[in-house]
Amino acid sequence: MIAKPLVVASLAVLSWSALLPAASAAQLIVQVAPPPPRVEVVPAPRRGMVWSPGHWEWRHQRHVWVEGSWVKARPGYVYAQPEWRQVNGRWAWQAGHWNRGDRDGDGVPNRYDRRPGNPHRY
Repeated sequence: MIAKPLVVASLAVLSWSALLPAASAAQLIVQVAPPPPRVEVVPAPRRGMVWSPGHWEWRHQRHVWVEGSWVKARPGYVYAQPEWRQVNGRWAWQAGHWNRGDRDGDGVPNRYDRRPGNPHRY
């Protein structure tokens, strides 16, 4: 009798966890460098939108170009564009994401940042 409620509760927890996004997605690291970015014409600004530039994504064991698109702006947040970074001879993918009040993307909110706009954030 006790086992049945325990199984039902466990299934409920598992079903909810499947619907929730991961707090921190697994980082993708590949050995193949992405090709140079393609030249894109950036459209005129749109109110309430942020332009996310085109980028290379790793799909089916190769780089595939994804065209730029508009992303709905989030008040109080700064959009960090998607990028590939070279780390220890490999390439690490960082998807586009929102930083709360962190214009330079160094992880320190602007109001506490002694060196805002620091280009050497990594």
